[in-house]
Amino acid sequence: MVSAEKPFDRFADRARPELEAELARSLPQPSPESLARAVSDAVLSPGKRLRPMVALAAGELAGSAGPSVMAAAVATEFVHAASLVLDDLPSMDNARRRRGRPALHVVHGAATAELVSVCLIARAFEIVGGSPGASAATRSRLVRELAQAVEACCGGQAADLAADPSRLRLEDLESIHAGKTGALFVAAVRGGAIAGGAREPELEALSRFARNLGLAFQITDDLLDLEGDETLMGKDRGRDAHRANFARLLGSGAARGLVDELLAAAAEALSPLGRRARVLADLGRVVRERRS
Repeated sequence: MVSAEKPFDRFADRARPELEAELARSLPQPSPESLARAVSDAVLSPGKRLRPMVALAAGELAGSAGPSVMAAAVATEFVHAASLVLDDLPSMDNARRRRGRPALHVVHGAATAELVSVCLIARAFEIVGGSPGASAATRSRLVRELAQAVEACCGGQAADLAADPSRLRLEDLESIHAGKTGALFVAAVRGGAIAGGAREPELEALSRFARNLGLAFQITDDLLDLEGDETLMGKDRGRDAHRANFARLLGSGAARGLVDELLAAAAEALSPLGRRARVLADLGRVVRERRS
């Protein structure tokens, strides 16, 4: 049983069954069948679903749990799944495992993995562009928010690949991961909130929260890459040994201190929203305690 002191966990237990069902229902169905199977493997492999859960929680905070909020959540997870497939490719991290399973390119080949990513990103835009119950203006805004996140993710990944770890400064690393990791957290929060009808002051507070949360999440990811349990993580450690990361640049102790600072800033950003933000506020604990 989930403790009453863990509101995000209680929310996730309630929301996850419907989310998982909607992810399966919304999958693109490309031909041939082998490509469709690979698409399904990329999305439906067991994951935390943190980004779509954040979108759903932001929608509820704004006052809606309707189908347009679910559309934003599903589209966010499709983009995230596409980014993981690309990140694992031999031309990127050359990872062999993901979520406790062989990486998609290991099973289906690199060419198919690349096509899966394109299919998922295209489907994500189709979903938000047709968000049920949303006005044309809201749909257009959701498409724009997601497009900006995809562009930022690509830019962050390109900067990461090009960076010289020996010359990278903290501010450089923060800039890289504001795009590579943070942008999709921001898009998840803003997409869910916009679909839920949030006002601009709420969106601004949620954006500050998401930027800090996304960077804290990345630093914990770097710490896990250095020190984590591979069995719990479901992937191999040391995947980023050839790149600069926060744990190596700062040392483990200082990196954990920075996580605490960022999570405190994330919580402060939510303070004007009061108890409505308790589910999102609990994400600080989730990020701090994560082992995978």
